Amino acid sequence: MKAKYLLIALISLSFFACDDNSGSLGLNMFPSGDQNINGQSTTFEVTTQSQLADNVFAKTSIGYLGRFTDPNFGYYEASFLSQIHCIDDFSFPPVVDLNNEADLNDPSAIMVSNEIYRTELVLTYSSYFGDSIAPQHLNVYQLNKKLDKQAAYYTNIDPSEFYSTSDLIGEKSYTAVNLAHSDSLRNTDTYLPSVVVTLPTELGQQIYDLSREAEANNQQFAPTFMDMFKGIYVENDYGDGTILYIDQIELNIIFECYIRDSSTGEIYKMHDEVTDSTGYSYRTFVATKEIIQANSFRSDETLIQQKVDETDWTYLKTPAGIYTQATLPLNSFEENLSQDTLNVVKLAFTNYNQSNDDNKYAFTMSPPTNVLLVRERDKESFFTDNMINNEITSFLSTRNAIYTNQYVFSNVARLINTCLSEKAAAVEQLATFGEISEVLNSNDQPVKTIEEWMECTEWDKVALIPVKVISDSNGNIVGIQNDLQPGYTKLKGGLTGSKLDLDVIYTSFSKK
Repeated sequence: MKAKYLLIALISLSFFACDDNSGSLGLNMFPSGDQNINGQSTTFEVTTQSQLADNVFAKTSIGYLGRFTDPNFGYYEASFLSQIHCIDDFSFPPVVDLNNEADLNDPSAIMVSNEIYRTELVLTYSSYFGDSIAPQHLNVYQLNKKLDKQAAYYTNIDPSEFYSTSDLIGEKSYTAVNLAHSDSLRNTDTYLPSVVVTLPTELGQQIYDLSREAEANNQQFAPTFMDMFKGIYVENDYGDGTILYIDQIELNIIFECYIRDSSTGEIYKMHDEVTDSTGYSYRTFVATKEIIQANSFRSDETLIQQKVDETDWTYLKTPAGIYTQATLPLNSFEENLSQDTLNVVKLAFTNYNQSNDDNKYAFTMSPPTNVLLVRERDKESFFTDNMINNEITSFLSTRNAIYTNQYVFSNVARLINTCLSEKAAAVEQLATFGEISEVLNSNDQPVKTIEEWMECTEWDKVALIPVKVISDSNGNIVGIQNDLQPGYTKLKGGLTGSKLDLDVIYTSFSKK
C-alpha cells in the first residue's frame, strides 16, 4: 500500500504543478479505489489585511524621478541621490604644445589647452511611466556629504541631510519624449532618450585641475575625485504625470581637442592647409551598479492610510505604499493534520479588475507583475541581505493576467512544516528552561509562554510584497528587489471580506 501512497503523492504534485486555478485540487483524478484510503483534500481559511509599507529597502541601480497623482492613492514624488564613479586609472589626455616635436608625435596628446569647454550631466532612461509630453522641471544639487557604503537606505531617506539648497548646480525643463528629436531618430534601435543638464564650467575645470595635480604628484585621481565630488541629488520641482526610470548617469567633462589622422596620428589641417583642425572630446564619470544610489519617495499619507483601513479587500501599492499580510491557519494544521503528510498546500491571491474611469490621465497604474510571499518577520532582512526565494520560507509568483488574474503559490507545504517544527521546538525549549531567551517581548524580557512566543515571532504571518526580479542571461534569478515602479492592485480578502482558501492535499497513513 505504501507504493500506492507514493504514487498518489506524485500525482497530486504533478497536478498542482500545471494547475493555476484555485478550484478542485484534482482528487477526482486518483484511482477510484484509492480515494477513500489515502488521498485526502481539505480547505482552510486564510485571513488577510492591508499593511502600510511606509518605507522599504531601496537598493537599485535605477533612479526614479518625477511626480504622479492618482485619484485613489493621491500623489507621490520620486527623487534620487547618487554617487559618481571614477575609475582607478583615470586621466585626461595630454595638452599639445605645437612647438614641441614630442607632443606633435604623440597620438594621445590631443587637448588644445588646459581649459574646459563644457560640463554636463546626462540622465538616460530606457523607459518611463505616465504622460509622454507633460512638461517637467528638475534640479540637480551637489552633495556635501557622502552616502555611507555600510548603511541600508530606505525610501524614506531625507535628502536634505546630504545637500543644501545653495548647492544647486543645474536645472532643466523636459518632457519624457523629446519632441525636438524627429520620429525617425526616436524610432531607431540605438536611440536612448535622455535629459542633458548643463552644469557650471567651473565644476569641470576644478575636476580637471585636481586631476592634473594628482598626475603631477604621481597619484591616483579617483580618491581625490570621490572626496571632492560626493555625488548628486536630482529632484523634480515642477510637473505632474510622469516618472522617469533613469538607468544611466554620466558626468561629462568636455574639452577642445585637435583631430588626428587615425592611421598616421598627424593633426589634420583645415582646407587652408595652415589652420589645425579641432573638435571636441570628453571624459566621462558614471554611476555604476557598484556605486551607492538611494531613492526618496514622498506620498499622500492620508489617502494611502484610508486604503489600508478598508477591510473588505486588501491592496498592493508600489512604491513603498501597501502590502498584504496573510495569517496562515497553522493551528488548524496542528489540530487536524498533525499525524498526516502534507503533499500540496496551495494559496492563490485573486486580483479585482481595475478601471481607469476616474483617472484624469489616459492611463492608470497596473498590477505588479511579480510578488514575493515571505514570512512577515523576514520581509526586511530578505532584501537587506540580498536573498532570493528558497521555496521554503520565501516564494515567487507571477500574475496570470490572461486567464485567472491571480498570484498563485502552488505549494507552500514546506513553509507550513517549517512553522510547525519551529513551534514544536519552542514548546520543548519552554518545557526545559521555562523561557526562550532569544525572543524578547515588548518589555525586552524573554518570553515565557508559547502564546507569547507566537505573538512576538509573528509565527503565523506572511507578507505578500511586489518585487522586481533580476535574471541573468540564462534566465537564472540573481536578485530580487522591492518594486519601486508605480503600480497597484486590489485583492480578494480583507478582515471583513471573503476569506482566502488554502487548499490542501495530504496523505494519511492511519485508517480513517
